[in-house]
Amino acid sequence: MKIFAYEVREDEEAFFEKMQQEMKVDLTVSREVPSPQTAALAKGCEGVTILGQGNINEEVLGIWKEAGVRFLSTRTMGFNHIDLKAAQKAGIQVCNANYPPTGVADFTVMLMLMCLRNYKPAMWRGQVNDFSLKGLQGREMKDMTIGIMGTGRIGYAVMKNLSGFGCRLLAYDLYENEKVKEFAAYVDLDTFYRECDMISLHMPLMESTYHLVNKESISKMKDGVIIINCARGELADMESLIEGIESGKIGALGLDVVEGEEGITHVDHRIDILSNRNMAYLRQFRNVVMTQHMAFYTDAAVESMVRCGVEGLVSMKETGTCATELKGKE
Repeated sequence: MKIFAYEVREDEEAFFEKMQQEMKVDLTVSREVPSPQTAALAKGCEGVTILGQGNINEEVLGIWKEAGVRFLSTRTMGFNHIDLKAAQKAGIQVCNANYPPTGVADFTVMLMLMCLRNYKPAMWRGQVNDFSLKGLQGREMKDMTIGIMGTGRIGYAVMKNLSGFGCRLLAYDLYENEKVKEFAAYVDLDTFYRECDMISLHMPLMESTYHLVNKESISKMKDGVIIINCARGELADMESLIEGIESGKIGALGLDVVEGEEGITHVDHRIDILSNRNMAYLRQFRNVVMTQHMAFYTDAAVESMVRCGVEGLVSMKETGTCATELKGKE
């Protein structure tokens, strides 16, 4: 099977070489991001594997179809960058990646602690030999009610991590996970907003979850609420987050993802002016911790993402499907 791999990072290369030998595939790797201008690079390949920086729309899919592509895998859990309806129309099967939830769960708790213990201003002071304590008093997890929105694999792993801190845990999801009830109580959305001191987002980005955190929902939350997002940036409206931080309604933000991050995250912009004004503005607040979409980024996760990217393509060709096929999803 001939496979073209887009957006291959240096840290993925060894795993791709390993998979090429193990799966006996003809693999071409490229740093290029998929686009109408680069889609023809996959000509003659049955399978394409990508990350999440490109917009996989009808035009790109159409070029791939003409080039002979029949199978597409994204080496990410999220798949909102792919027009699945257009893929189905083009006759291209699509799958996503599956990797251990522990890396993102650990990172989520780290961001929670950074926000609670005023890590950012403390670090700034330390760099100029200011070791004073004024304004740095934190809060303890055991005294808080923490809410998890989205109780799939990652949300559940976060709750397992938090169970050792002694905090009260609440959960919200349209579909209840029985395992979660060992650690948390499911409540309705209004109760969730009203009672949580901290809210962590772990939902996929879909039409129904787009801007789930907005001016109206923030108004229902506690004064000083802490919001953590290690899922997808578009779950939270940036304008509403800025307004909440400026007014003090939001006490702190821990953001590994932000709305409009495409083309910015995972790229060195030290000599550039950031194209996302809201991102540039929001990140400068003392109570906003912002990282570069790296919660997933562990050795175990990278290997698993590459493995899923190749194995999914081979499985869809040889068996007609795979464990992470996105058939029927939007």
